[in-house]
Amino acid sequence: MIDFIKVGKIVNTHGIKGELKVLPLTDDMTRFEELEYVYVEKQKIEIENVWYKKNLVILKFKGLDNINEVLCLKGKYVYIDKENAIELPEDTYFIFQIIGLNVYLKNGNFLGVIKDVIQTGSNDVYVVKNDNREYLIPAIKEVIKEINLDDNKVIIDPLEGMIE
Repeated sequence: MIDFIKVGKIVNTHGIKGELKVLPLTDDMTRFEELEYVYVEKQKIEIENVWYKKNLVILKFKGLDNINEVLCLKGKYVYIDKENAIELPEDTYFIFQIIGLNVYLKNGNFLGVIKDVIQTGSNDVYVVKNDNREYLIPAIKEVIKEINLDDNKVIIDPLEGMIE
C-alpha cells in the first residue's frame, strides 16, 4: 500500500535564505499553496512560503533559513501523504495507481503489466510489457473498457492493428 505520493523533485537551491527550487510532478503546481507540510526523505517539514518562478515551485521550509541547511536536500523528492491528495473526478486515477496493473484483452487474454505512463498532453499512453513485447496503449475510452483497482486489472479493446 502506498502511503506517500511523489509531488516534486528538489532541483536546486534558490538564493541564500534556504529557499528551494522544486520541479512539480503534479498536473496542478499551485496545489503546493494548500499544503501545510510535505515529506522529504520521510521527514515531515512544515512549509513557510510558496511562490513560483517559470515552471518551478519555490519552497521555503520553516526553520531552514540558509543555503547551508538545505544543500543536502538537492536532488531529493518531495512527497505528501495520502490524506493531502487531491480528490480526482470519477474514472480518473493517479499514475501510481495505474502502474503495476495487469492488462487483459476484452476476450480475457492476458496482455501484460503497465510499467509506465507517458503523458502526451492530449491523452496518456500506457506502456504495457510482457515477456516478449512492449505495447503502447492510448488511455482513451475507445480502448480502455474497465479499470478495476480492487482486482488489479485493466480491460482493453484495442483498435485494429494495435495488438499484433
